[in-house]
Amino acid sequence: MISIVSNGIGPLRPGEHARWEELWIAYQVFYGVRLSAAVTDATWARLQDGRIRGLGARDAGDRLVGMVHFLYHEDTWSTAPACYLQDLYVEPSARGKGVAERLIAATADAAREAGANPPYWLTHESNSTARRLYERVGINHGFIQYNLRTN
Repeated sequence: MISIVSNGIGPLRPGEHARWEELWIAYQVFYGVRLSAAVTDATWARLQDGRIRGLGARDAGDRLVGMVHFLYHEDTWSTAPACYLQDLYVEPSARGKGVAERLIAATADAAREAGANPPYWLTHESNSTARRLYERVGINHGFIQYNLRTN
C-alpha cells in the first residue's frame, strides 16, 4: 500500500471512483481512444486491489484533479523491480501548476519506498506539452516502441 501523502498527492480513494472515471475518460479522449466499460471496470478493480498502483492529485477543496497509474514488474537489466508509469493525466484547469511533476515525483517516491528502480514511461511524440516537462525531469534514451501487427 502506498503511504505517501504530500502536496495534495495521495492514494486514490474508493469514494473517488466516479471522479476518477471522468479523468480516465478524458485521458482516453486526449489520446483518441475509447476503452470498453469492462476495461475501465477492471482497471479500477486492479487499482483497488493493488495490482496497479494509483495516486491522485487533489486541489485545495480535496477534489481529484489529476491521476497517475503505475506498476512494478521484473527487470532483466536489474535485480530491483522496474516501475512503469503507465498513465498520467491532469485536468486542463489544473495544468501548468506543477501537478504532473508532483505526480511523477510521488511515483518516484513510491518506487523508492518499494525498492524499485525510478519510474520510466512512454508518451506520444506529438504530445509536445508533456514532453517539455518530461525533458526537464527525465531522460529520453532514444528507444522506439513497436507493437506486433495483429491484422
